[in-house]
Amino acid sequence: MSKKKPQIEKENEEDVLTEVQREHEIILFNDDVNTFDHVIKMLVAHCGHTYEQAEQCAYIVHFSGKCVVKTGSYDKLELICTKLLDANLSAEIH
Repeated sequence: MSKKKPQIEKENEEDVLTEVQREHEIILFNDDVNTFDHVIKMLVAHCGHTYEQAEQCAYIVHFSGKCVVKTGSYDKLELICTKLLDANLSAEIH
């Protein structure tokens, strides 16, 4: 009685690339205007971060100049990015 090897379905390279291409990012940039508290409050309110996540992002932005704060489809991120911009934060979708 021979054992049959399990079949592993390999992902098509094109499918993987298409999925990766659909992911976008909101990048938050450092500025000299907003306080840490304001940035943290906006990330919690609009990006769904916990306080701790938002605080970490605020420090990364402060020391590195920028930080990815949210990933997803462009349609999902557009409204979130608009809310961040309306709150005087400097953000872009990439």
